[in-house]
Amino acid sequence: MSKRVEPARSLTDQVYAVLHEAITSGEYPAGYRLRIRDIAAEVGTSVMPVREAIRRLEEAGFAERVQHKGSVVKGQHLAELLHIYDTRQILEVEAARRGVARIDEPAVARMREEFELMRRAITEGEVVAYLDHDEALLTILYEAAGNPVLVNTIRTLWEHCRAYKIVGARASLDTPGDDSLWRYQEQLLKAAHGRDAEAAARINTESLANATDRIKAQLVSP
Repeated sequence: MSKRVEPARSLTDQVYAVLHEAITSGEYPAGYRLRIRDIAAEVGTSVMPVREAIRRLEEAGFAERVQHKGSVVKGQHLAELLHIYDTRQILEVEAARRGVARIDEPAVARMREEFELMRRAITEGEVVAYLDHDEALLTILYEAAGNPVLVNTIRTLWEHCRAYKIVGARASLDTPGDDSLWRYQEQLLKAAHGRDAEAAARINTESLANATDRIKAQLVSP
């Protein structure tokens, strides 16, 4: 982490944003100790806004207190991750169905642009950029459903499993012939272009089932 805070927003808000980005990007992995004085020196503030930002991270579920260690980046156990992905499937299947039913051609074109940027990131091995474009593509589709609460809830779930999405994407990149990083998005694009809501729902069901299986394999392997 090399960012320093700027005077535009409150120090606590800025420190929170910096730490949140470091956690969700995978720069701070699960179990990483959030040392208040080290962070304060890194971002160029006093310890008070750092302490408050860490408290907010704990309240939001991104950090937790551990005896003899203080605050650390929170990881999810297998059961918790599976609950997250189960909830994602409930919400994202319906979001895809409703989004495809209402999406217009300009939005489909924006999805296509994000898909091309996503494929480029895969080619260049840029995992975080790949996930950014993947989520942008899905956000365009889900926003077409016209329910901002649904979209915000889904994005919150993405944040809570972002570190594991990064690990999974890296594993797929390292597996020759694995097309799971782009195959489902390409199918979603076709469904959106054809306004095939049921196909979109089926694709998301298959995509999230595949992601769940990969998480299980990663977390239970020795």
